[in-house]
Amino acid sequence: MEMNFDKLDGLIPAVVQDARSSAILMVAFMNKCALEKTAETGLATFYSRSRRELWVKGETSGNFLRVEELIADCDRDTLLVRAVPDGPVCHTGSKTCFQQSDSNIDVLCELTSVIEQRRDEPTPGSYTSKLFSDGLDRIAQKVGEEAVELIIAAKNHGEEAFKSEAADLLFHFMALLAARNLRLDDVLDVLRERRSRKDSD
Repeated sequence: MEMNFDKLDGLIPAVVQDARSSAILMVAFMNKCALEKTAETGLATFYSRSRRELWVKGETSGNFLRVEELIADCDRDTLLVRAVPDGPVCHTGSKTCFQQSDSNIDVLCELTSVIEQRRDEPTPGSYTSKLFSDGLDRIAQKVGEEAVELIIAAKNHGEEAFKSEAADLLFHFMALLAARNLRLDDVLDVLRERRSRKDSD
């Protein structure tokens, strides 16, 4: 990737964005070597202006930033780093270096992570782990059952019961996606593509 490192004495700002939730996580600087190492290793690597050396985010904390995409701006002097964090990004222990309240997207991302962890590392006593041990057919059956319960709640019960059944359906739907090694993002990509086709018609 060719970038313009001339404007800031060999450096470019690197804005790190969560590839799942789109939250802005941090801002740091890269020189050409840091960018090359990031592209080579897949781990976000920056240049420390105070120490005058490269540093890999997470090399001491273990909270690496696993890069999924590097996007240059129109002038090619600023970089957007879309990455998946292994843990909190800020040195304070926060998810992001910017003060942001948890968004609905954050909740979905966290739930996705928990579901996948229960799938990959079964936990005794966990309902989610038991779902996966029961197999795909059982998870699919639960989605059907929860859909019926949602329909009944929509017709016969109050708002709180309806919201509770909707949450149950969404959870089991996300578990079904995980059983197929998919995520909500994959479904949203389909909707986005359909919307794009509609706009072009």
